[in-house]
Amino acid sequence: MSVERIQQHFRESATVQREATDTLAFPIAAAIDVLFGALANGSRILACGNGGSAANAQRLVATLVGQFERERPGLPAISLDANAVTLTAIGNSSAFEEIYSKQVRALGQAGDVLVVISTSGNSVNLLAAIQEAHEREMFVIALTGSGGGVISEVLADTDIQICVPSERAARIQEVHLLTIHCLCDGIDAMLLGDE
Repeated sequence: MSVERIQQHFRESATVQREATDTLAFPIAAAIDVLFGALANGSRILACGNGGSAANAQRLVATLVGQFERERPGLPAISLDANAVTLTAIGNSSAFEEIYSKQVRALGQAGDVLVVISTSGNSVNLLAAIQEAHEREMFVIALTGSGGGVISEVLADTDIQICVPSERAARIQEVHLLTIHCLCDGIDAMLLGDE
């Protein structure tokens, strides 16, 4: 592998992050307010995604339940994509499209927040989860890319979309991870004060 090819990945990642800095700062700040408000009112955060986005959803939940950079009590968050038994049971008896919506129906309550993560914005199972969340009067925060896809069309006025200005899945996932770190840091700052 050429060093130039490796360096190009770093340059492209830095370029996308620079472009996203001004574009995403305001929706990320709004998302922090929604997440903190829900947690302050005793509500929970549910998160899900597919593939690498599932890993990012699990990272968000692990950081909320555990800790980000400072010690604090755990926060109520559930990763809907972490339980293989539940996923395969729903996928086998119903359909793959329902693996998240059925869990939102069973676990979600008014005031909870559903965080969906999708590089394309077109995942059918995430669209079904968003619809179920809306029926339960939950807030939705969508981390997307590629222009937001169909997800951007189904979000309500009270929902927040954080759409990475890129078409490449790798670059989108990198910015999604940075966004997750910003969300967790923002929640910690509201809970514990600025350091």
